[in-house]
Amino acid sequence: MDFRIDAEFQEKLDWMHQFVREEVEPLDLLFPTDGAPYDVKDTKARALLRPLQQQVRARGLWACHLSPSLGGKGYGQLKLALMNELLGRSHWAPTVFGSAAPDTGNAEILAMFGTEEQKARYLQPLLDGEIVSTFSMTEPQAGADPKEFTCKAWRDGEQWVIEGEKWYSSNARYAAFLIVMAVTNPDSPPHERMSMLIVPAETPGITIKRNVAGMNESEEHGIHAHIRYDGVRVPLDSMLGAPGQGFKVAQARLGGGRIHHAMRVVGQCNRALEMMLERAVSRRTQGRLLGDHQFVQGMIADSAIELEQFRLLVLKTAWIIDNEPHGTARMHIGMCKVAMAKVFHDIAQRAVHLHGALGTSRDMPLATMYMGAPMLAVADGPTDVHKVQVAKALLRGAKPAPGPFPTEHIPTRRDAALARYAHLLGEPWRETQK
Repeated sequence: MDFRIDAEFQEKLDWMHQFVREEVEPLDLLFPTDGAPYDVKDTKARALLRPLQQQVRARGLWACHLSPSLGGKGYGQLKLALMNELLGRSHWAPTVFGSAAPDTGNAEILAMFGTEEQKARYLQPLLDGEIVSTFSMTEPQAGADPKEFTCKAWRDGEQWVIEGEKWYSSNARYAAFLIVMAVTNPDSPPHERMSMLIVPAETPGITIKRNVAGMNESEEHGIHAHIRYDGVRVPLDSMLGAPGQGFKVAQARLGGGRIHHAMRVVGQCNRALEMMLERAVSRRTQGRLLGDHQFVQGMIADSAIELEQFRLLVLKTAWIIDNEPHGTARMHIGMCKVAMAKVFHDIAQRAVHLHGALGTSRDMPLATMYMGAPMLAVADGPTDVHKVQVAKALLRGAKPAPGPFPTEHIPTRRDAALARYAHLLGEPWRETQK
C-alpha cells in the first residue's frame, strides 16, 4: 500500500490547509448554526461564501469527488481522504469546496440512477451549489431499518402517491427537493420493497411537523425534520431507478458517506489535539506547566496514538476502495464507522478536560465537538449494526477446530511437532519431553 503524495498534489493540500484556516474557519464564527451552510436564502452568508467558492474553482478543487463529466476531478478515495482531513476542521469547508453532505450523496445517486431530465432539473443546480437537498429515509418507528419502514407510495394513473412520515430528514427546511424512500412493493422480499422518489419541496402535502435540534444545536436552529407526507403526488418519472431498487440506491450513497465522515473526523481530532498541545504549554498548575504533568502527557500521548491508528485505518480503507474490486472495502468501511465515534469522543473529552471549565463552555469549539460524537455513532447506521457487519464478515472466513480441542491447544500441537521431527530428535530426546 502506497500512501505517498506527489509534489503537485501536496501543493494543493498545502494551499487548502492555509485557505481553510485563514479564510473558511471565520465563517464558522460568523454563521455558527448547523444549518447556516445550507440556507441559500441567507444573502449575507452567501456574499462571503461565493468569492471563496470561486477561489476553490480557480484552483481546480471544486467537488473533487465527482467525475470530470460532472465537473469534478474524479479523485480516488485516497486523495479525498487527505483533502477531507483538512475540510473536517470547519463546518463550512465542505460547502465552500462543493462537497457538503447530504448533497454529495444525493448528487451521486442522481448521476448513477437519474434520467437525463432529472439530471438537468436537479443535479446540475446541486453541483453548482445553487440549491441544497434532503435524503428522507429514516422513520420515527423504524430508525434506519428499512425492513420496518411504513411510509408507502402507490401508483394512481400517471402519478405516485406518497403517504407516511419520515424522521431526521436533515436540511429539509432549506431543501429544493427531497429524495424519499417509500414502500412500493410490499409483497416483495424486504430489500426489494422500497423505491426512491424525487419530490420537489413545494409539492402539496408535505408538512414539516417539527425541526428537531441535535444535542449541540438550539431548538430554534434545529435542522432535522420530522415530516408528514400526506397524499403527496409526483409524476411517474420521479423515481430513481426501477421500482423496488430503493435499497440498492441507498447503499450506493451510504458507503461513500460513511468513509467521508471518517475522513473529516480525522480533521476534527487533529484540531482538538492542537488545542490540547497549545493548552499544555500555556497554562500552569501546581507550579508547573500542564504539559509537565504526567497525567497530561498521558492524555496527549493516548490521543496522538489513537488518532494515528484511526487515520491509518481510514487511509487503508480508501486505498482498498481505489485498488480492489467493488465491495471489497465493505468490512473496513464498517470498521471506520465503528472506530470514528469512539476516537472522536475520547480525544474531544480529553481536550475538554484539559481546558477545564473553559472547555465545557461555548467559548471553545470543544463542547460542540464532544456533543457531536454521539451523532456520529448513529449517523448513516448505528455503530452496533456495523460491529455486527464486521463480525459476520470475519466469521464467514473462520473454520471450526478439526478436533475436540482448539487448533492452538498446546499439548495437541506439541504431540504433532514431536511426531513430525521424531526422525531428527531421536527417541531419548522425546522421552525427556514426556
